[in-house]
Amino acid sequence: KKELKNFCLNDLKWVAGQLQLKNTNILLKTKTMNDADFVQNVQKTMRSVIKDTGIRMSLEQMASIAHELGICVDEDRPECQKAKQNADAVTEQIEDIPRFKKEQLPRQGETWKKLTSLEKEEIRLKKVGSQNIDVYKARLRENKKDLRHKQNSYDISAAMACFINSLSGQSIERLYFLKWMRINLDNLSRKKLSGLREQYKEMSKKSDNKEVLKRIDVQLSDSSLGTENFIREMSQIYEASLTLSESDLSRKQFQHLPRLCAQLLLDGFPLELVDGDASNIPLRWVSDVLAQLNELVSPNNKILVVTVLGVQSTGKSTLLNTMFGVQFAVSSGRYIQSGLIKVSEDMKTNLNCDFLVIIDTEGLKSQELATLENSYEHDNELATLVVGLSDITIINIAMENSTEMKDILQIVVHAFLRMKEIGKKPKCQFVHQNVSDVSAHEKNLRDRKVLLQQLNEMTQAAAKMERKEKYKSFTDVMDYDPDSGNWYIPGLWNGSPPMAPVNAGYSEAVYELKENVIQLLEKSQEKQNKNIKEFVENICTG
Repeated sequence: KKELKNFCLNDLKWVAGQLQLKNTNILLKTKTMNDADFVQNVQKTMRSVIKDTGIRMSLEQMASIAHELGICVDEDRPECQKAKQNADAVTEQIEDIPRFKKEQLPRQGETWKKLTSLEKEEIRLKKVGSQNIDVYKARLRENKKDLRHKQNSYDISAAMACFINSLSGQSIERLYFLKWMRINLDNLSRKKLSGLREQYKEMSKKSDNKEVLKRIDVQLSDSSLGTENFIREMSQIYEASLTLSESDLSRKQFQHLPRLCAQLLLDGFPLELVDGDASNIPLRWVSDVLAQLNELVSPNNKILVVTVLGVQSTGKSTLLNTMFGVQFAVSSGRYIQSGLIKVSEDMKTNLNCDFLVIIDTEGLKSQELATLENSYEHDNELATLVVGLSDITIINIAMENSTEMKDILQIVVHAFLRMKEIGKKPKCQFVHQNVSDVSAHEKNLRDRKVLLQQLNEMTQAAAKMERKEKYKSFTDVMDYDPDSGNWYIPGLWNGSPPMAPVNAGYSEAVYELKENVIQLLEKSQEKQNKNIKEFVENICTG
């Protein structure tokens, strides 16, 4: 309305004269025309203009035109241009993604998965049978040594050499490089993945296609390529080099890699704590990266940890991105990654920390793992790890699936019970997503009571399994209030994407959740928050 009051027909005539516009170039809404007709008229005109125009160009091509018009764009900066050249040098040779990963990133994949299997067996000894344990362990260690030797036998590929060199540059150039890498890799992966995902969607409708689905899932994994794959390769280069003698030139050559990754954390890029493809934590790599981070920020190194857990594809990453402004990928990937947020000076005193560590997890009950024998064990391990690292755990629940909700609650209860046994009683918040009614909290009192009853029953069942029958209710193992510990968040979209607008109510509800999480962290009973070094110890002992 304000714009209408300020509208001046004389100004419009002046602009039309300056631009030499004809009457056909101007659309006016007359008093006899309603809004719907006017909108249709605008849409019809725009379609006609777009259809008839002979000039079509990409956003990248528009940069040169912007330069001619005196508009500054990032592409004009020499740092951006150099970063783009480096990113193109890494990605321009990629024609077949699976082959590229095999040739240019050879230390991950099957070799890393075999190492993972050996490391787990060395701890669990599930296949030892009647063999002598010491002899069996010695053989496992020898097999691990052979695989590390195999990793060390590979030369540093051209792609990895360029990637590492680009990360070693100036901060602004490094940021541009990673941005260009993401753009290039997304463009490459999208062509292949869209077709495979469509196949997966079609085949999943038929119950007798489990083998086909499994094969497509492998193809999806093999055809996915992101910056995380290059970071994984860095981690394996580093870990393999540690098996060499300290005087070996190759070992010395890669000692700077953890510091590079620590700097990325400070720049706002997430660190992968668990490689979901191999279901393993590269312990030495993660601990050394965080040790370097500790050096970079000391003595201001106190941290608080916020984690999200939930079923796959229920909006966990989107929730964290909205709450904290981080940049976790919003795909159904298999990973656990952490982001670092520097706490502002005015909040340091209240929170008694210097950084917030935000941990995003792969989805529990994922379709990819559902066919595996140890899928439940995998989910329990994941939940136990991240709950053990966290000060607050956000349990993300999609309201439309009650069966999956019960499954995830069972997994979560087991994790919290184990934390109680080691003297830790973390806080949790339940987030119910895709709730359409804005007054859901008031109307769902009964549902919260039912949820608490289910949690109590699962606590008793879990306590019985763990032989800790003294725990009778969920609040025995968890700092939880049904009224303040449940949040109802509407769907992200008003309608069906991609054309649907974002629901403003989503952001408002998430903001309220964030405020509550901050308040809970402020009220934490622990007098001394852990520092980064203690966080590393928790990962290594988890």
